[in-house]
Amino acid sequence: MKKRLIPVLIAIVLIIVIGGIGAASIILGRYSYSDVMMNLEEYYNLTKADQVAIVHGNEHIETKAKLNQGVYYLDFDSVQKLLNDRFYHDTQEQLLLYTTPTEIIKTTVGSENYFVGQQEVNPGYQITFYEEDTLYVALSYVQAYTNFTFTTYTSPHRMQLLTKPLEQTVAKVKKNSEVRYRGGVKSDILREIAKGETVVVLETMENWTKVKTEDAFIGYVPNKVLQEPETEIKQPEGGYVEPEYTSLVRDHKINLGWHQVMVEAANSTLTEVVDSASGLNVISPTWFSLANNEGDIHSIASSSYVEKAHEMGLEVWGLIDNFDKEVSTYTVLSVTTSRTALIQNLMAEALRVGLDGINVDFEDLSYDAGEPFVQFLRELSIECRQKGLVLSVDNYVPRESTAHYNRKEQGIVADYVIIMGYDEHWGGGGVAGSVASLPFVEDGIVQTLEEVPTHKVINALPFYTRVWKTKEDTVTSEALDMQTAKNFIQNNTLNMVWNPVAAQNYGETQKGDTFYQIWMEDAQSIRAKLEVMDKYKIAGVAAWKLGYETEEIWKEITQWMAK
Repeated sequence: MKKRLIPVLIAIVLIIVIGGIGAASIILGRYSYSDVMMNLEEYYNLTKADQVAIVHGNEHIETKAKLNQGVYYLDFDSVQKLLNDRFYHDTQEQLLLYTTPTEIIKTTVGSENYFVGQQEVNPGYQITFYEEDTLYVALSYVQAYTNFTFTTYTSPHRMQLLTKPLEQTVAKVKKNSEVRYRGGVKSDILREIAKGETVVVLETMENWTKVKTEDAFIGYVPNKVLQEPETEIKQPEGGYVEPEYTSLVRDHKINLGWHQVMVEAANSTLTEVVDSASGLNVISPTWFSLANNEGDIHSIASSSYVEKAHEMGLEVWGLIDNFDKEVSTYTVLSVTTSRTALIQNLMAEALRVGLDGINVDFEDLSYDAGEPFVQFLRELSIECRQKGLVLSVDNYVPRESTAHYNRKEQGIVADYVIIMGYDEHWGGGGVAGSVASLPFVEDGIVQTLEEVPTHKVINALPFYTRVWKTKEDTVTSEALDMQTAKNFIQNNTLNMVWNPVAAQNYGETQKGDTFYQIWMEDAQSIRAKLEVMDKYKIAGVAAWKLGYETEEIWKEITQWMAK
């Protein structure tokens, strides 16, 4: 009997042993660390031999750099987005420009040379090149005018890019380990990591920590291999120091009036339009306009006008507009030759008549004209700065549709940014309403101050009112000067009532089949706007246009100027 039991017992023991081994293998397989190395080209999503992965700060971004003959390049759009949006690409004349406060740095696409003013420089590599329709710019060239750091690595090609100070948490590795693609023992290995290395701590979980290594790998290590974290601030060390953009701002409030001069003979009306304008210290005659796509200008500027204005204690800031619809503002500004000609022509006229400043009033700019417009202002500011001319730029009340005017850059390169604080409801809008209600005006100031320094912001007031006419669901309007608007109210016996929200006197009347409405601009409404301007302590007031106001308006402005 015992002999028969022994084989059975042996079989049972063998089954238990084999089962234990199997279970142990399962457990070991589940909890043991994988030693599989990840395909690093797949990890960095590198599909071409010349591509270079980018870790920007502590984030792996989709944008790729390019390695060409040992030089690292970035596409132009990414240069503007990530590094420096002051680089400008003239696609017609194939130039790459960079503008400082004092000079224009220029290189022809495909060249190994660039010019700082008239001085030629050869950095020893091709600065730019095209691949298909994409322009690439050497990072070392960009770094000559931008403070950023890029550190490159091989196997695979990748770079660590730092463009601004970065506060981050770091920790030392206290024992050898692996950086894995995911947080888990079965995840593939990105690379080995040694005791003493420092990693950036990106996220801490229950058992794993997401880290970035010094050589731009982002993955996971076990919590137990890290020492206590510390905080550090990492600075870009490119070495470039941004030059100062000096400004010709005045040490007093600006009180500017636009003088609409349509023909040369109208220059003789200077004395008439400023006769009652107490406190006015700047006059801006509408003298210049774009004449053609080559950068020529129409001018009705008068040196005798400037001399007379100076005798009256007025600075003269000549205005240039783009109101001729036969001229393409985009073409003039986007082509370097025509843009340069425009600036030279403006400067010649400014010097000829003795101007104190230039006022740029380019309206209805298409989206694609935004970047050339800002480049025009950069280049114009160099000439104005050198010649002691104040540069001011007229802007709409900020809206998303006018973001391409780039008020932030205007606030750096220009001396004054003027808000055209009117046309809330305009003649072609088809909707009756205030020309400049108080909330509209205040919103314009608040939004502009988010991008432009307070000491450079001027708000422009309307010296006109619109009378709105609604007939058979058709809305039209007529712009009236203040006195004519008063006469309309009296002649039509409108009962004017103060609207505390708009901060204007409002009236309406029905005459036959026509319904009339008016939101009146008068001393009371102007006073309310000036009080808001005083609240934000902005640099000055402007008005469109001289000759449209009534005398009591100047009392309000004079009191504001004295505050």
